[in-house]
Amino acid sequence: MEKLLRFRRVCAAAVVSGASIFPCQPLHAAPVTLFTGARLIDGSGQPPIENGTLVIDGDRIVAAGKIDPAPYAAKSGVQVVHCEGETIMPSLISDHSHLGVVKGDNISAANFTPENIQAALRQYEGYGVTAVLSLGMNKDSLYALRDQQRAGRFPGADIFTADRGLGAVSAAPPQPIGPDQVARPASPDEARKMVREMAARHPDIIKCWVDDLFGQAPKMPPEIYAAIIDEAHRNGLRVAAHLFYLDDAKSLLRDGLDVVAHSVRDQPVDQEFLDLMKARHAAYIPTLDLDESQFIYAAHPPWMESAAFRAAVSPALLARWLSPAYAYRISKNPFTPLNRSALAHGLENVKRVHDAGILVGFGTDSGAMPTRLPGWAEHRELQLLVQAGLTPMDAIVCATRNAAEVLGDIKDRGTLEAGKRADFLLLAANPLDDIGNTTRLIAIYHGGMRIEPAFH
Repeated sequence: MEKLLRFRRVCAAAVVSGASIFPCQPLHAAPVTLFTGARLIDGSGQPPIENGTLVIDGDRIVAAGKIDPAPYAAKSGVQVVHCEGETIMPSLISDHSHLGVVKGDNISAANFTPENIQAALRQYEGYGVTAVLSLGMNKDSLYALRDQQRAGRFPGADIFTADRGLGAVSAAPPQPIGPDQVARPASPDEARKMVREMAARHPDIIKCWVDDLFGQAPKMPPEIYAAIIDEAHRNGLRVAAHLFYLDDAKSLLRDGLDVVAHSVRDQPVDQEFLDLMKARHAAYIPTLDLDESQFIYAAHPPWMESAAFRAAVSPALLARWLSPAYAYRISKNPFTPLNRSALAHGLENVKRVHDAGILVGFGTDSGAMPTRLPGWAEHRELQLLVQAGLTPMDAIVCATRNAAEVLGDIKDRGTLEAGKRADFLLLAANPLDDIGNTTRLIAIYHGGMRIEPAFH
């Protein structure tokens, strides 16, 4: 039965974004698998280990590092995988994505179906993203899917959830989703009641939106988000906030915010902000790809020709983005200069936040809009972090160890250590030489099971 489940999972993981099914062969996995000769990037930020060894037993790591593989290789039935010239690093974790909002180029409440959500989870997994926090705009049915997945009923990236999230009345989030996908409290008392209802469903975190959408909508009043944060903490839950402005970020932090879920993008962050982040031990999720994806496809950057990008987008949507009409619309869109400025501030601010020693997590807002492509967005985010001035190692730590910490009390993933989940990537080239090499995927291992990449 175990072999059959593994076979089904590998085959199911091959169906990504409408692509053809990759060849699937039944797995005859040994109880212990030994990976030898690889460069190991363990996710801790320590220098890579050359000619390292990784040992997994089922879904767990037994050993990792500069260890003698001979004692393991000598055991009966051990499967040996030779990885000379290749790199092993932890799989990616998204702290800010969305499930069931988008299908193709369409945003609708009707997209929140098990089939659409599972397809997205397989796409994330096929890009080496093995855990996803769906940060709001969820229906209650996501809990049942989460439980089914954890019981081994279907494959894909592991689900974490922020329940529906709480937005302002007639304001953010602006997506045309159902009333059962976002709560919109009109008073502090109503906000507290809604948070208690969410807490009873056992989410991983609570989300609120505090943004005026470039002046197009009212913001959530401070007394309401203060009530949300206080009530969440009373129920043992952390709070992440969608925000844009520095002043809002400071106000939220004074009220006890735990996670800044987007970059501060209206101006450079100042020392007061950094001090508030440190005092709260708050985490910062840059979501740089969010702002870039608002305009970048009209410029046709070279990476749009890559197999990694093209496997993530439908042919119809790609054709639209490559058309002169799309480029013209972006050039005339009054929000394009604002999005460019937001990206510039985001790049500058993540470097300041990182250099201040604040916990920088990892996310892209992928799945919230058709332009934010599950899987590809996460690899592009790594590239943007390096563009911001972080080293490739820094960026990898944000997407692995730090991202696992931002998820909450999740201590079984994010680094390659004995006892942790066997969630890792096997790469053909060294991402420390070029962060773009994270797309040089040979295989993804998720819970010890080999998953074929979504692209070649």
